Amino acid sequence: MLKRLRWRTATQTIAGHRLPEPRLTVLALAWLLVYLAVPLMVVGSLIDLLIQQVTGTCTGIWCWF
Repeated sequence: MLKRLRWRTATQTIAGHRLPEPRLTVLALAWLLVYLAVPLMVVGSLIDLLIQQVTGTCTGIWCWF
């Protein structure tokens, strides 16, 4: 079972040429930020804003500035 979960695969060859292994690129990390980090920060900020409006105490990052 652990062999199925391994990240790296065996080296593939086509016509005697070795193919490069799949890897994370800068563009993949940028899309990771766009699809995961930014929406998570927006949701967190909205929750902080809601708490501030309901309780009157500031709990968000913007309170430090």
